[in-house]
Amino acid sequence: MLDMHSDISNVALLRLLQLTSPALPVGAYAYSGGLEYVVAKSWVCDETSALEWIGGVLENSVCQVDVPIFLRVFTAWKQQDAVQVEYWSRYYHATRESFELQSESRHLGQAIARLLFDLGIAEAAAWRQHSYSNFASVFALAACCWNINIKLAVYGYVWAWCENQVAASIKLIPLGQTGGQRILSRLITKIPSFIAHGMTLDDDQIGLLCPGLAMASAAHETQYTRLFRS
Repeated sequence: MLDMHSDISNVALLRLLQLTSPALPVGAYAYSGGLEYVVAKSWVCDETSALEWIGGVLENSVCQVDVPIFLRVFTAWKQQDAVQVEYWSRYYHATRESFELQSESRHLGQAIARLLFDLGIAEAAAWRQHSYSNFASVFALAACCWNINIKLAVYGYVWAWCENQVAASIKLIPLGQTGGQRILSRLITKIPSFIAHGMTLDDDQIGLLCPGLAMASAAHETQYTRLFRS
């Protein structure tokens, strides 16, 4: 007998894979999130230092800011609470500490909003040109509309970020593909505890302290040669 609940779950899983695929046409490959500068300055120069950098940003920025805000925006979308969606999207924008990081956030948010609108999610329309559009908020909208479990959606969001950072590392350092997979394998052992911590944060605990990332991103704006837009 056909299990309808299993079918729904399987469709949601496939939707999550769609959202996290490197083939998602949002232009994430054009951004390194400050990584290009740290490689140019030899702060990151090999597999070990790449793992330290990516893991550090993951723990102290992504899981300290993106994860708790993602949870709040997802809930707001579920409750059709436009005020809270706007509030947390503005909050997220305020945590981007350089012009390039804000531009990256806005570009990716608007790009995925355009895609979702074309795929039939009407709520994405206003976010195609929204000043505080960001990937986390619009990804949460997609997860909500496609009935993806909130915890799985968070894991998917974090995994997509990690893959993009590792892909940038492979191009910049450079690392081999196997080296990139070793980094991802090490990150896999850390991601669950980082996410678990981010999911427990109260509103007044949301924030980051990554001065190296902020400085690297700001310095990248005037870097002489660049492959990436951030």
